[in-house]
Amino acid sequence: MIELNLPDMSCGHCASTVAQTCKLVDPAAKVEVDLNTKIIKIDSNEDRNDFAEALTEAGYPPAR
Repeated sequence: MIELNLPDMSCGHCASTVAQTCKLVDPAAKVEVDLNTKIIKIDSNEDRNDFAEALTEAGYPPAR
């Protein structure tokens, strides 16, 4: 399970974009978005860095 903190995710539209971006990296991924904590959990065999890079390009860079 990959867990990322996305401090720039602030609304439902952001959450939807984040989930769609993760699905572009791995269409079979299971994505849980918690808007209140700004944390997403991704169940995937893909590399964490692939998701982090795609989310950064989409405007939602993960906190370090």
